[in-house]
Amino acid sequence: MASTSTSLTLPVLPLDDEVVLPGMVVPLDLNDADVRAAVEAAQAAARSTPGKPRVLLVPRIDGTYASTGVLGTVEQVGRLADGDPGALIRGRGRVRIGAGTTGPGAALWVEGTPVDQSVPDPLPGQVAELVKEYKALATAWLRKRGAWQVVDRVQAIDDVSQLADNSGYSPFLTTEQKVELLETVDPVARLKLATQQLRDHLAEQDVAETIAKDVQEGVDKQQREFLLRRQLEAVRKELRELNGEQEGEESDDYRARVEAADLPEKVREAALKEVDKLERSSDQSPEGSWIRTWLDTVLELPWNERTEDAYDIQGAKGVLDAEHSGLEDVKERITEYLAVRKRRGERGLGVVGGRRGGAVLALVGPPGVGKTSLGESVAHAMGRKFVRVALGGVRDEAEIRGHRRTYVGALPGRIVRAIKEAGSMNPVVLLDEIDKVGSDFRGDPAAALLEVLDPAQNHTFRDHYLEVELDLSDVVFLATANVLEAIPEALLDRMELVRLDGYTEDEKVVIARDHLLPRQLERAGLNADEVTIDEGALRKLAGEYTREAGVRTLERSIARLLRKVAAQHELGERKLPFSVTEGELRGLIGRPHHVPESAQDPAERRTAVPGVATGLAVTGAGGDVLFVEASLADPETGAAGLTLTGQLGDVMKESAQIALSFLRSHGAELELPVADLKDRGVHIHFPAGAVPKDGPSAGITMTTALASLLSGRLVRTDVAMTGEVSLTGRVLPIGGVKQKLLAAHRAGVTTVIIPKRNEPDLDDVPAEVLDKLDVHAVTDVRQVLELALSPATSDAAREVPAAA
Repeated sequence: MASTSTSLTLPVLPLDDEVVLPGMVVPLDLNDADVRAAVEAAQAAARSTPGKPRVLLVPRIDGTYASTGVLGTVEQVGRLADGDPGALIRGRGRVRIGAGTTGPGAALWVEGTPVDQSVPDPLPGQVAELVKEYKALATAWLRKRGAWQVVDRVQAIDDVSQLADNSGYSPFLTTEQKVELLETVDPVARLKLATQQLRDHLAEQDVAETIAKDVQEGVDKQQREFLLRRQLEAVRKELRELNGEQEGEESDDYRARVEAADLPEKVREAALKEVDKLERSSDQSPEGSWIRTWLDTVLELPWNERTEDAYDIQGAKGVLDAEHSGLEDVKERITEYLAVRKRRGERGLGVVGGRRGGAVLALVGPPGVGKTSLGESVAHAMGRKFVRVALGGVRDEAEIRGHRRTYVGALPGRIVRAIKEAGSMNPVVLLDEIDKVGSDFRGDPAAALLEVLDPAQNHTFRDHYLEVELDLSDVVFLATANVLEAIPEALLDRMELVRLDGYTEDEKVVIARDHLLPRQLERAGLNADEVTIDEGALRKLAGEYTREAGVRTLERSIARLLRKVAAQHELGERKLPFSVTEGELRGLIGRPHHVPESAQDPAERRTAVPGVATGLAVTGAGGDVLFVEASLADPETGAAGLTLTGQLGDVMKESAQIALSFLRSHGAELELPVADLKDRGVHIHFPAGAVPKDGPSAGITMTTALASLLSGRLVRTDVAMTGEVSLTGRVLPIGGVKQKLLAAHRAGVTTVIIPKRNEPDLDDVPAEVLDKLDVHAVTDVRQVLELALSPATSDAAREVPAAA
């Protein structure tokens, strides 16, 4: 903006912490010496010049004058509303302050230069939009304050400079903001500044209104809640008086419950501390609900509740025998436990070093052998409560040890909940499927079980939620698992391992007759005198319709059989009572699914050709027979080397390499044509290729299959074998002998070859199975070949076939 050359000499009227902009009309108190001196000096100067007295209104902040002032005319001198003398002054225009000078009166006189504030007419487009925005913002603000009469006045202002200076009336502007407006000479820039200030204020006002509204709503809610709680207390008081109860606070009720409960000393102290916190907390505090939930949990735990063990050893053994056939190892272990507990109690040794005589047993075996149901039988035999804790698929460590109380929805762990559910401190707790526990970013639940299952530590078990010591030393823990290798070694070290390797055929018949058949008759709506199944039919169901270590499939077969009989009776096709015999099974439930190799036609058996041998293996479902097939490729194909198929693991592949190497190096002494092995490819296949297989126990089986292939001698149909082979032909020990012999018995095999060093494991095999098996313990592969290979019938039979 350009300035005019006209210079003005004016008395200074200082304004402390106040700013007057052009166009504003303000009353000033003449009791102020500076104001009175400036007005009197202006009046004196006006006597010699036409017009109204003029003063220079200059803001003075902390004793410092602004560089720009406002030319003001004294419109009127008189009395203010309160009766004090005053002057009404109107701001006319901006004046840039120059040097000081002299003049009449006691006022300070300065020279000043008026500032030109003209704006081109018509207004540019952007300026017109700015004017429109400012008027809209000012109108919105004035309407909120209810100043409707001022709205029309603001809308009538068209001059940019006047419109910007009109914001000087805004009470929300600070002195510094008004000084900034005063010293901004350019009218457009000043209007932009005024618009931004007004926009910021409206935004702050909106936020303040929102906060005030939320606060008011919160206050109203608290007032309603307070009123309702007071009404609720009044209703409770009336109910107590009506029922003749004593008046008391909720915290007093908890204190009385804690003091009346039979709690251990440390638990009582912790509970009373929480009651103190509850008394100090308000009803609206979330901590109060956490404390109440914790106190309820502590008070519901059976801290000093115990069931008396049934020390009738003969009676306990009778219960186990009646409810479970077989499983002698587990029955003996429970009987030993009860006998020791009885003797300790008689000698006053019930508690030693703070610990009682709990037990931790790991029942490992294939599915369906009765591991889970055995837990209930153990609890029944001991006279204890029984609780089952399913661990299959648990991946959160807090499921075992509980959540911290700071978490929303925190709960104690499954162990504490099991004790609470049992209602006693010495139940039988079954940790089902402990080998299915997983781990992820939430922790390792198996690691959290280390303290639970350690007899030397679990008398001071501390749950994260309770944060008080819980004595688990008198709990009998039974853990079940299908796969031993899936249990962490540190956890397995804390448990006593009991293997359940499956049932013999005789045991299955007894279980089916005494347990499965009565249960399925009831589920099928039949009575025992309406349908009977003779022992021959049960034996055929167990031997040919099912092939498993347990009895689940056998029970399903019996249920299917009974459903078929019930349906035929309802359709009028069969009359009751009815006895199911072995010959009627095929007509009722179809043909057998597992016919033993020994029962098949000799020409249809797998071992009817050279190069096929029968091995024994252990799977997750128990023992099973495993056939090994070997063949030699035609020399003309040029496919030399060893090919292995059947989804084999690394250990089994190495066993095949060892078997081939042994035959190559010792073929001459075994009278085998090993020269053909150099030029012809060897292929070894394990049928059921979709099932993964691994382990060293098929070593002698592969050696026998290759020897049969090279010699042309068949492998005996009734022979199965298991054992690891070394490069020198030694037969090394393997595991799972009991399960493998049970599988051989189920498959109809009569002769079994095992390593000599596994001979002590035969003590675990049931006597009725050993009586039906001819078991040979060998130390060398040569003994295996002598036992397994049929005698050569002719020299032609010794020729090596092109393919088997």
